[in-house]
Amino acid sequence: MTDIQVKVLDKRASGQAFEVILTPTSPEPKDFPLSPLTKKETSLHEIQRKLEAAEERRKSQQAEVLKHLAEKREHEKEVIQKAMEESCNFSKATQEKLMQKMEANKENRDAQMAALSEKFKEMDKKLEEVRKNKEAIKDKDN
Repeated sequence: MTDIQVKVLDKRASGQAFEVILTPTSPEPKDFPLSPLTKKETSLHEIQRKLEAAEERRKSQQAEVLKHLAEKREHEKEVIQKAMEESCNFSKATQEKLMQKMEANKENRDAQMAALSEKFKEMDKKLEEVRKNKEAIKDKDN
């Protein structure tokens, strides 16, 4: 067991500060006996086996990394291909819409021009009638 001493350093309205001092009961620290380390003799065969196992692990890990990178590249290619297809489809759809709008505008313009032409023809007929009527009235008066 250890003795505990508490020393108050500061008292304020906002809080307290104190110091806790722990003193050991015995002046000598206890030493725990360590178990003797038994070093195992490693043979050349054992070292060779461990090196081969480490090489296999390294190759396996490298193959796994390469496989992962290949899958990632394949996925990137698929994403790029899909994006290109979508872009091409969008471009075609936009071009078709533009062509339809241009065709509709042309048809509307042709219809407006035909309507104006018809209107001018009717105005010409009315003017012709007015001229004939005016000439007929002049002929009657003379």
